[in-house]
Amino acid sequence: MITSTRRVSADKPEVQIAFSLNENSELKDAEDPLPSFPDLEQRLQPVLPCRSLKESIEVYKDHCKMANEFNQVKHEIAWLEDRKKELMAELLEDEKASMEFAQLEEEYRILTEENRNLITAHSERAQQLETLRVVSHKRQGSS
Repeated sequence: MITSTRRVSADKPEVQIAFSLNENSELKDAEDPLPSFPDLEQRLQPVLPCRSLKESIEVYKDHCKMANEFNQVKHEIAWLEDRKKELMAELLEDEKASMEFAQLEEEYRILTEENRNLITAHSERAQQLETLRVVSHKRQGSS
């Protein structure tokens, strides 16, 4: 068993690390399947624990748990970004449709007004024509 004691900083207590290089612990490390995190950057990968130290194993388990959570959050963020793109595309389509609708409403309003004016003009011309016919009839009748 090898033991090492270090002081991280003057205001922190000493940290003591002990580990063993006996063959049993090396075989045990090789036999247990370790989780892998292929999507995780190398610098964020959990460091293999020293199996003979309970604290090292606990830190490793915590690190694996955090790596899993980080991976889940990363995938959720990617999904949310994709969803955001989809929603932005839908919003853009809706805005285009809204603009087209507004243009069609304006065109309808203009055409409706033009139709009213044409109906009024037609009615006035029909009335003038009738008046001219009556006058023409009277002139023919009096001649």
